[in-house]
Amino acid sequence: MIIGMNRLPPFDSLVAFDAALRLGSMTLAATELGVTQSAVSHRIRRLESFMETPLLYRHNTGLTPTAAGEALLEGLAGLLSGMANLRALCRTAAGPDRLRVGVGAALAQTWLPRRLSRFTAEHPDISIELAVVDSEAPEQVADLDVRLHWEPAAGLRATSLQRPLFQEHVFPVCHPSLLPSGFQPADVAVLLDLPLLHKGPAGRATAAEWSWSAWFERLNLPPRPRENLRFASIGPAINAALEGAGVALGRTLLVHDAIAEGRLVRLLPPRYDLPSSRIYVIRWASPRQADPRIGRFVDWLSGQADETRREEEIAERQAQGLVPAETSREGF
Repeated sequence: MIIGMNRLPPFDSLVAFDAALRLGSMTLAATELGVTQSAVSHRIRRLESFMETPLLYRHNTGLTPTAAGEALLEGLAGLLSGMANLRALCRTAAGPDRLRVGVGAALAQTWLPRRLSRFTAEHPDISIELAVVDSEAPEQVADLDVRLHWEPAAGLRATSLQRPLFQEHVFPVCHPSLLPSGFQPADVAVLLDLPLLHKGPAGRATAAEWSWSAWFERLNLPPRPRENLRFASIGPAINAALEGAGVALGRTLLVHDAIAEGRLVRLLPPRYDLPSSRIYVIRWASPRQADPRIGRFVDWLSGQADETRREEEIAERQAQGLVPAETSREGF
């Protein structure tokens, strides 16, 4: 059945409406969609004009839907989900092409791309396109076959459409040049004299593993009087640590290679590590569930994560003196 275009609501207005309510703010919606706040407001007004009824209540504290807006939002969720699967459906019918993998900026700059050449060497018939995705905007995620999400670890489990990776740990790292002469990894007092690199917006509540105040408290160190440098996300903080700007709180996958190559060093033994409250989970769209390329990529990626986990376990056992330093990963 062909539906006349004049009977269809404007799609960009539907996307703006979804983003505004999901984020609770015209400003945040504009940032996610890459447009101005006035453009978001204009699109929503155009949608209200099309529907011939108000869809949003605008408060000083945020946005809430009207009764009509609630009804639209309920139908819109299924619509956008279905549209997100359209490309996968078409590509399933068209046959194999390339596998488009979405990943956050931090992992895309560190652990994953260094290993993708191994995958293409083992699977030369599969083409990989790596896309950096740090937003849930429909136009950014609809085109992906596989995506690595960074989500709370509690309750995550493997299903037919997702597979969690191992739980990482968080620990302080810095460039070797920052360490004082005669430094010993168990000397927690070294943190009192080195510049600290903070992650996340100032004043916003953060998980304990990312809070330097929480680290100093559990290490029985006096609080630092002020911050040195703060970064909105972990990627720039680790890059700054690599350049010798200070001590960052690193996460297993993001700093594993740099530590192995001597570009970063741990300041504390592994026994001080904190488990990350979030975990990477690999997900794929249901229409692509039977795609053998996705199965091969997910199996490979899980294997790479398991290998990294084993290497971390070897390093921890070496730090405890339980395994000789020259032990290979095959001998673990």
